[in-house]
Amino acid sequence: MVDSLKCVSPVDGSIYVERPLAKASEIAAALAKAQDVQAAWRSTPLAERQALLTKAVDAFVARRDAIAEEITWQMGRPISQGPGEVAGFEERARHMIKIAPGALADLAVEPKDGFTRFIRRDPLGVVFVVAPWNFPYLTAVNSVIPALLAGNAVILKHSAQTPLCAERFAEAFATAGLPDGVFQFLHLGHEDALKLIGSDGIDFVSFTGSVNAGRAVQTAGAKRFIGMGLELGGKDPAYVRPDVKLEHAIETLVDGAMFNSGQSCCGIERIYVHSDVYDDFVEGYAELVRGYRLGNPLETETNLGPMVKASAADFVRGQSAEAVAQGAQALIDSSIFAMDQAGTPYLAPQVLCDVNHDMRVMTEESFGPVVGLMKVASDEEAIGLMNDSDFGLTASIWTQDQDAALEIGDRIETGTWFMNRCDYLDPALAWTGVKDSGRGCSLSQVGFEQLTRPKSFHLRTAV
Repeated sequence: MVDSLKCVSPVDGSIYVERPLAKASEIAAALAKAQDVQAAWRSTPLAERQALLTKAVDAFVARRDAIAEEITWQMGRPISQGPGEVAGFEERARHMIKIAPGALADLAVEPKDGFTRFIRRDPLGVVFVVAPWNFPYLTAVNSVIPALLAGNAVILKHSAQTPLCAERFAEAFATAGLPDGVFQFLHLGHEDALKLIGSDGIDFVSFTGSVNAGRAVQTAGAKRFIGMGLELGGKDPAYVRPDVKLEHAIETLVDGAMFNSGQSCCGIERIYVHSDVYDDFVEGYAELVRGYRLGNPLETETNLGPMVKASAADFVRGQSAEAVAQGAQALIDSSIFAMDQAGTPYLAPQVLCDVNHDMRVMTEESFGPVVGLMKVASDEEAIGLMNDSDFGLTASIWTQDQDAALEIGDRIETGTWFMNRCDYLDPALAWTGVKDSGRGCSLSQVGFEQLTRPKSFHLRTAV
C-alpha cells in the first residue's frame, strides 16, 4: 500500500518532494473541522473576508522568486517563466476580491406593493478543489479565492507532482490571519480523493484535469446532489485568415503552442491557415520554432523545458511519428535539439503540415510541444474543421475584420473565442468549456454563481 507521494522532478529525475498521504482519520478530521468553522466564516462581513484574502495575496507575492523556482523543480517550466504564474495568480485573485461585493450582492426584483423581495447568494458550505500540476497556482486560484470570498470553507488537494503549491497557499493564508480551518489542504491518493468527493460534507467539487479523471470525479459524486465544476482540457484551434497581420500571428501562435512545453489545456494544438497566406505562414512558423532553446529549465536562456514525465513526452513522440507514417511532413529536425532523447521528458518541438483529421495529432489532445498546420480554402471550411472536435475550450481567429470575427465566433462551439490572441484567461470573463472540455464556470462575476446557491426572500407586510 502506498503511504506517501513522491514528486519526481523532470529536471533531473531526482525526488524533489516526498510527503506522507493523509490517513483516513486525518481526512475525516479535516472535513469535520471545515464544516465546523464554515458557519462562523460565512457570518464574517465580506469586507473583512476581502481584507484577509488581500493580505494572503500580498504574502504569496512576496515569495515570488522562491515559488517560481519550486515550480521549475516540480514540473519543469523554465525558471524565466515562473514569475509569470505568480503575476497571473495575483491578477486573478485581486480581480475576484475587487468584484466580490457586486457579484455577491442581493439581487433585487421589481417592486411590489406590500412586499419586500430579493434573492440572496448563500455559500454552499465546504468546497473541495482538486488542482493539476501544469499551471498549479493559476488553476487553483480560480476556485479557491472566490469560494472563500463567498463564505465557503475550502479543502485543496493538489497534484502529487506539485504538492508544495498546496502548502504555499496554506502558508499565505496563515500569514494573513485566516481563521484556522477555513482553508485546509490534504495530500491524497486518487482513491481517497474520490471517497472524499462521495462523502457527506463536501458541498461542491472544483476539478481540473483529464477527461477520464473528470468522469471518475463525476461518478464519485453521482449519488449525492452536489454541484461540480469540471475543466477537462482541449484541442484548441486557430484560424488564420488572408487579412492577417502575419508576423504577429506567427509569433503569438508559436508561443501559444509551445509555452509550458505545450502543457496547457487552452494551448494551441491545431491551426487552419487560409491558402492565400499558407506558405508564408508555414515558413515563418517553422523558422521561429527552430530557434527555441530546449534545455535545463534552471538556466535563464532556456525557453523550452522538459515535459512533466518521460511517458508524456513519449506519448507526443508517438502521435507525431504516427502522423508522419500517415503522410504528414515534419518541419522540425529534432536533431538540432541536443537534449531531445526518447525515454526522457526532454522533447524537441514539432510542427507538422500535410495533416488531416484522420490523424490523432489533429483530434486527440496532445498536451505537448507539437502543432499541426492545415491549409483551408474558405471561412466555411475552417469553421467545419474547428468544430470537428470532441473539445470546446477556446478557439481563436487571426484577422483585421472584427465583424467577420464576431460572425464566425457565433458559429464556433467553444467556451472562449479570441481574436488576435490566444492561451490567456481574462479574469473579467467567464472561463468555461463545452463538450468534453467540461462544464461549469469560473472567474468573472458569473464564476461566483456555482459557488453559491440562490435563496429567495419573500416578505409580506402585515395587513
